Amino acid sequence: MSSIAPGPNRHPLVLAAGRAHPELANDVAKELGIDLLGVSAYDFANSETYVRFSDSVRGMDLFLLQSHTMPVNQWIMEQLLMVDAAKRASAHSVTVVAPFFGYARQDKKSRGREPISARLIADLFKTAGADRLMSVDLHTPQIQGFFDGPVDHLWAMPILVDYVRTRVDVENVTVVSPDAGRIRVAEIWASKLGGGPLAFVHKTRDVTRPNQSVANRVVGDVEGRDCVLVDDLIDTGGTIAEAVKVVMAAGAKSVTVAATHGVLSGPAAQRLTECGAREVVVTDTLPIEDDRRFPNLKVLSIAPLLASAINEVHSDGSVTSLFEGNS
Repeated sequence: MSSIAPGPNRHPLVLAAGRAHPELANDVAKELGIDLLGVSAYDFANSETYVRFSDSVRGMDLFLLQSHTMPVNQWIMEQLLMVDAAKRASAHSVTVVAPFFGYARQDKKSRGREPISARLIADLFKTAGADRLMSVDLHTPQIQGFFDGPVDHLWAMPILVDYVRTRVDVENVTVVSPDAGRIRVAEIWASKLGGGPLAFVHKTRDVTRPNQSVANRVVGDVEGRDCVLVDDLIDTGGTIAEAVKVVMAAGAKSVTVAATHGVLSGPAAQRLTECGAREVVVTDTLPIEDDRRFPNLKVLSIAPLLASAINEVHSDGSVTSLFEGNS
């Protein structure tokens, strides 16, 4: 296969990727029917990063894929350097594809003298020369407004719903939001699973203590029902694990957890193994090494969605059409 895909315009499509998640990059390339563009990338002894494209990108529509996994700062910097290299090499357009967008949870000021880090990251990509940004399930939709240019906000929900529908009794489902702030997402989930009732977990959070919250009680009808607990990401697993326990204590028949991004830091695997969830379903927007996997974890491929969106962008099609007009 060639690394260049012809399109309806005179600017060929090229896909390149950093070193953060090579498995996903290869899967997306296969879906597109092309090879990845060769990239030379390595670190100097003092930890500075070097990147160079192996072939010309002049006049190309270049899509640069990098998921911001640990160590987040290194992979963001590598992608920024790739954007700069592409613009200096006369690429026609550069689209940053960040399936998981780093710093997305720092999207507002909770206290004085804090940065709005998600805005800074968006500004850095624009300054480096990115023309467009593509990501999956941003922590909050407002992040789309942080980037001065087009943003394709993709939803993993269709992939997750299609799988979860095969694992639960849709006549006996309650969709549960882990907090009141994600009720709207839970409503969409419920409509796609047959229109069952909603519930949410009332929780409190101390903004001075990251990755910690207290699940107090569940509000809604969960007794005797198959519950689907939905969220955008699972980091240390504390919030989700406590939510599962609260829902089970309220009489739920079972709890299936569905989230887009499996960050799975630190004690996440142990917490999710022991919390009582029947299954934890995530996508592969982030790499999940063997030591962070556990028996009731299911990882779904996001590559077909990314490839479809890239094709729509390159052909001047409609990304929104991929999500029934809801993107």
